[in-house]
Amino acid sequence: MVSKRLSREAGHRRKFLAVVDETPESERAIAYAARRAQSTGGVVVLLFVIESGDFQHWLGVEQIMREEANATANAALNVHAATVRERVGIEPELVVREGSPTEEIHKLIEEDQDIAILVLAAGGAKEGPGPLVSAVAGKGAAFPIPVTVVPMSLSDEEIESLA
Repeated sequence: MVSKRLSREAGHRRKFLAVVDETPESERAIAYAARRAQSTGGVVVLLFVIESGDFQHWLGVEQIMREEANATANAALNVHAATVRERVGIEPELVVREGSPTEEIHKLIEEDQDIAILVLAAGGAKEGPGPLVSAVAGKGAAFPIPVTVVPMSLSDEEIESLA
């Protein structure tokens, strides 16, 4: 069942969700989401998902690893947020979650009814388009909103002309 999106109602703005991760294509998705938000009067939401499987250690070590992962996530979000502010003049919303990326994306979309578009970027490597795009294309990963997949090879100028 598709949940009702609120982005078209009074007092709401359409949000473009981009996932921040360590993949090189992540930057292209963020650039496209920011330009689309700018051209439509929308908002950019940057999501960093810390995969929780990384913390299966002794309690003290687990806590330190979790804190380090949160610091890494916040640092990455802050770098991309600064770029969005600089290039398009939009203050992005920053979200850090812990868990499976596809599950956390689903949860955030359900929680924030203003999120109207998920923007992902396909990597150019011979191994495939990247883990998130592969998950979206796989069974059971369908999202309740449209997904835009941006080729990693697009330049800033091409993104600007398309967005």
